[in-house]
Amino acid sequence: MKKKRTLSAVAAASLTAISLSVPAAAAAETPDAASFVSIRETAVRLGAEVSWDSTQRSVTVTKEGTKLVLTIGRSTAVLNGKTVPAGGTVRITGQQAMAPAAFLSAALGGTESAEGPSQAAADNADLFLQALRAGNGAEAAKVMSPALQQALPAQTLSGLWKNYESVYGQVSSVGGKQESDNAVHHNVAYTLQTAAVPLQITLRLNADRLVDDLNIGPVSAGGYRPPAYDRPEAYTEREIRIGEGEWALPGTLTLPVGQGPFPAVVLVHGSGPNDRDTSIGGAKPFRDLAAGLAAKGIAVLRYDKVTFEHTFKIAANPKLTVKEETVDDALSAVKLLTQTPGVDPARIYVAGHSQGGYAMPLIVDADANAGRNIAGTILLSGPSSSFIDVVVEQQEELISRVKQLGQDPAPYEQQAAVWTQAAKLLDDPQYSVTHLPESFPIPPAYWWYDKKDYKPAELAKTQSGPMLVLQGENDWQVPMHEFEQWKKTLKGRADVEYKSFPKVNHLLAEYDGLSTGAEYAQPSNVTPAIIDTIASWIGKQK
Repeated sequence: MKKKRTLSAVAAASLTAISLSVPAAAAAETPDAASFVSIRETAVRLGAEVSWDSTQRSVTVTKEGTKLVLTIGRSTAVLNGKTVPAGGTVRITGQQAMAPAAFLSAALGGTESAEGPSQAAADNADLFLQALRAGNGAEAAKVMSPALQQALPAQTLSGLWKNYESVYGQVSSVGGKQESDNAVHHNVAYTLQTAAVPLQITLRLNADRLVDDLNIGPVSAGGYRPPAYDRPEAYTEREIRIGEGEWALPGTLTLPVGQGPFPAVVLVHGSGPNDRDTSIGGAKPFRDLAAGLAAKGIAVLRYDKVTFEHTFKIAANPKLTVKEETVDDALSAVKLLTQTPGVDPARIYVAGHSQGGYAMPLIVDADANAGRNIAGTILLSGPSSSFIDVVVEQQEELISRVKQLGQDPAPYEQQAAVWTQAAKLLDDPQYSVTHLPESFPIPPAYWWYDKKDYKPAELAKTQSGPMLVLQGENDWQVPMHEFEQWKKTLKGRADVEYKSFPKVNHLLAEYDGLSTGAEYAQPSNVTPAIIDTIASWIGKQK
């Protein structure tokens, strides 16, 4: 759950589908086609290994006897000991080292060139964006995958951009274009300046270079900073693919340096269309957890959530549930780790943050039917009550905190009234998944009614297996009452440990003030105490 985004990931994905329109003449502002790509992602895709030297601020890429060294801020590279032009200045963008796509591909023996598939992807992305901004859904559909055409009919596409502009204002300019690859899609991202805030639209192209999905939202200006415990020399990272077929997800496997096999943790997201780092404002808690745990000899697998990677396709499913949104992908990640060299298949743990913790008993149940591959579970600010009860509770907590700070509670009280109305409808016995209300204030209604009677702690009471419940005492989104409810409900289980952390907010970071979510915009990191606690607990499970 996140500030003002405590609705289900489905509802959050649907929110993305309320979209942006610009005069057709503005299409001439299409950015320069020269593309920079992520060095790490491109190297991994081409079968190379990557290491980072924080002292020299350089990236070393090796592949079958080829050694390439690229240094941030330089327009040359060292290829097999010889200095060569890189075709552009190596740079850092969004915490990623970037270099010209054509140079990387040529240096590492890739098949793509400026006139090859990469250029075809860029061309189709430009054409799609032009058509979208012009309100020409039929033209945009020509460069879309069949799956996205089904999810976003031409008529819907024609009004999509106009809807976004009604929220953010007209687009005055289109900024630079960035290209990158993950294990599923070739991504082309554009920055657009609107009257309200800068927006980023990321187009996801499939292997046929057709637009397979898109993600639109405000550009984060949080300025994330890696924590002191992030020591890149202590681990390696590689791009991985979770699952198969249309809903496959890209992710990152962080492996400790040294002799394995290592215990491993799968990180499961909270609500909303989260990326693999759970980026919000100035925080990337999943990135912090991966780096911190890897430095302590624990492998970590994190991945982009299905509502992030397949935003519009998944939002088109009117009967999406927590199972498809969270549970299935967590099990796929666990299964992948059981088959991954360097990972101990008998010591795979799953850690769920917020809604991920809410879904943990469902994940445990599903794992029992799949052969019991999970060695233990970790809850990070996980709700113990029904989802709607927690949402109402958090709104009350937020209003209380706002009043304590002497701020105007009126906007928050209006927001709370919407959730109270939803709670009343969910409690009404005449409604169910087979008889939904005609109007539900937090759509889609099916997601809510599918689990309206589900209480995580009650299901967990019937289960067994090592479990660690962690909670921030400064968390308003999952208040301390939920933590105490875990203790009360699971008092009969001897295999559960609990720990709460003073000052820690919902993003697992220490905050000296009273958390209301406003601090999320500032750079923050997961407190080392949480990482130490998880590592110590896993160490005891041998």
